[in-house]
Amino acid sequence: MFSIHIFSLRTLFFIALLSAHSALAMNISPKITTLGGSTATMLSTPGHKSSLKSKLMKQYAKWEGTPYQLGGHQRRGIDCSALMQEIFRGTKTIRLPRTTREQKQEGRHVRKRALRPGDLVFFKTSARTRHVGVYIGNDEFIHASQKVGVTISSLNNQYWETRYETARRVTDGV
Repeated sequence: MFSIHIFSLRTLFFIALLSAHSALAMNISPKITTLGGSTATMLSTPGHKSSLKSKLMKQYAKWEGTPYQLGGHQRRGIDCSALMQEIFRGTKTIRLPRTTREQKQEGRHVRKRALRPGDLVFFKTSARTRHVGVYIGNDEFIHASQKVGVTISSLNNQYWETRYETARRVTDGV
């Protein structure tokens, strides 16, 4: 009887895997409502949080070192908000609006101590200027730096620590 129970669990697990694979093969793109009330387009099925960091890192590898260019959105030059659009488009999670101001309205607020990979982190770099990056864990984030281009920086770096403003979770259910 014990071996039948294990067999049944294995069978159920196999069926669940087949179902998930079928959903991906059908390229399902459901609409979701983010916790902030806005609607985003899901580009993949939910339930893959553990692989989000690896997807973010794959996108980083594609963009690493790309020079910063205000208003840029290509590999020859990109700004911070366009980089966030490209990274999330590449991870097939959600589509973000173009500007930092608009991105700051997406999802829901997250406390700094509760950050998870995929959360957008925002900084006030001057009285009128904001900067955005994506948190990848271990107090690090990917962003387009004006000095070194697309890079990974630490939230604990004195510059970023003193300019940290807020974070938004835009990837719930992903």
